Amino acid sequence: MTRFGYLFIVLFSVFTAFKSDKPAYSLFNKEGKPVKYEKMLKQLEGADIVLFGELHYNPISHWLQLELTKDLYGSKGDELILGAEMFESDNQLILDEYLTGVIFESRFEAEARLWPNYKTDYKPLIDFAWDEDLKFVASNVPRRYASLVSSKGFEGLDELSENAKQFMAPLPIPYDSTLACYTNMLEMNEGDNKNPNFPKAQALKDATMAHFILENWEEGKLLLHYHGAYHSQNFESIYWYLKRQNPQLKIATITTVSQKAVNPLLEENTGTADFTICVDENMTKTR
Repeated sequence: MTRFGYLFIVLFSVFTAFKSDKPAYSLFNKEGKPVKYEKMLKQLEGADIVLFGELHYNPISHWLQLELTKDLYGSKGDELILGAEMFESDNQLILDEYLTGVIFESRFEAEARLWPNYKTDYKPLIDFAWDEDLKFVASNVPRRYASLVSSKGFEGLDELSENAKQFMAPLPIPYDSTLACYTNMLEMNEGDNKNPNFPKAQALKDATMAHFILENWEEGKLLLHYHGAYHSQNFESIYWYLKRQNPQLKIATITTVSQKAVNPLLEENTGTADFTICVDENMTKTR
């Protein structure tokens, strides 16, 4: 055997070992069974809305978001619409002006309230939208209004002007306090003095994101929305508000979880979405 042939075998063995023994992630269906990316992609192509739940600082979430965006664009073309929790509705004009070339990137980044990990995790999505001339929806409620609800309840929104109310879902905000996504949030409050308005602020975000998703979605198009996993987990939150307004919508959900081992999917993480991305809990974070 030649030296080159021996080196090739060694390198191939090392690569195979890393590939099989240290996978970056595993992908599962709703039943917790392994599924190939291509099969997931095929199913997502037939949806009206795809809710992609991420772990905010997980690089695998963000890499797969970008890859999925590219692949859905490959099949849907200009029928694809993008949207994200990370951009607030009162920044839609600034975002539109940047994506249509009215203002420079430096102006957009200076004036929009961008998340700390924008450049590593969300800029690639914005860049893709810019390159392909895609609509990008700033769907989240301005954080000052979520803070208002957290302190005063939904009643605090009545104090706002009509101009302010255009940046959120129409009032009054429907609210089901029995949904697990909200009861669990109440339980997460520390101490005996639990703030009953805390999950209401989350509901305002969910309702507003659902509102702007529907406002920008059109029949025959696919809207891919990025947000924290909690905002669509267990087919609640954004999903609940979307289905409440349009029960006929074909919605597919993706969630991201972390485990000590990426396979098999733990029972507690099974069935929370149509597809689950399972990443190693030791995965490097982007913040």
